[in-house]
Amino acid sequence: MEKNVLVTGGAGYIGSHACKTLAAAGYAPVSFDSLVYGHEWAAKWGPLEVGDIGDAKRLRAVMRKYKPVAVMHFAAYAYVGESVEDPAKYYHNNVTGTLTLLDAMRAEGIDKLVFSSTCATYGEPLHIPMREDHPQVPINPYGWTKLMIERAMQDYAMAYRLRGVALRYFNAAGADVDAETGEDHNPETHLIPLVLQAAAGHRRDITIFGNDYDTPDGTCVRDYIHVTDLADAHVKALDYLGHHEGFNAFNLGNGNGFSVKEVISTAEQVVGKHIQQRIAPRRPGDPPCLVGDARRAHEVLGWQPQYADLETILRTAWEWEKSHHR
Repeated sequence: MEKNVLVTGGAGYIGSHACKTLAAAGYAPVSFDSLVYGHEWAAKWGPLEVGDIGDAKRLRAVMRKYKPVAVMHFAAYAYVGESVEDPAKYYHNNVTGTLTLLDAMRAEGIDKLVFSSTCATYGEPLHIPMREDHPQVPINPYGWTKLMIERAMQDYAMAYRLRGVALRYFNAAGADVDAETGEDHNPETHLIPLVLQAAAGHRRDITIFGNDYDTPDGTCVRDYIHVTDLADAHVKALDYLGHHEGFNAFNLGNGNGFSVKEVISTAEQVVGKHIQQRIAPRRPGDPPCLVGDARRAHEVLGWQPQYADLETILRTAWEWEKSHHR
């Protein structure tokens, strides 16, 4: 019997990689996506149902049609700066929309949820690397919306027997190794695709926001995790929910950080050319260093990143950049 999994945001960057990994693991992914940021071409591994997570009637109709055994929830607005400028948009979609999803699941008897959370729930790091028991004090509305859903999942687990896993990831990067899907945001705000767009001549240069941080080379340090490794962790979390009740949260990261300058210099090696850069003032709310401790995911979920080195992450992203933006 086919095991359908409803993937909200399945036509997006991480969601589409998760669909491919689900299909390879013997599940049948069903993408539910508004296509506000997702792409119809990205839903290659199962049916695409167009809809909004705030539309309870549409959600329940799709759930009744496919009878999924679980939900993977990626559908969210995720621009930190925009969340500061327009918090209402974020609270309505990320919080109210997800509560609508949770209630539709309850109504249709679906008790397993793997939630796309974020290290932004931690806020400013008190120690590096950051463990799951690090205090959660977000510094922007985006982070707060994700933390509110983690809290709701804990309460729904206690009251309604929801089985839930929240995966707090650090910086998703790279692209499918077969270049079947990859990163395509508009606007694009992530460092690696911006660097590669500059390398490809699609933009004049790459902006480095601040070179006076207390880091080895003065630029921000981040923990980059390959998107296929992220997708693999979601499938392992789904398998885990088959045998465990309640709520749990896991960090997903590589446990080491790379500075902005290191990313640019590694990208130059991968593409074989100099990438023009310019220095700009720091952005408000950018911590000097964000690195995650993912040992719990290794020990409990049996998850191990397969594409952990920066060169591999950049090479897959570059292959995608060349094939997708001809």
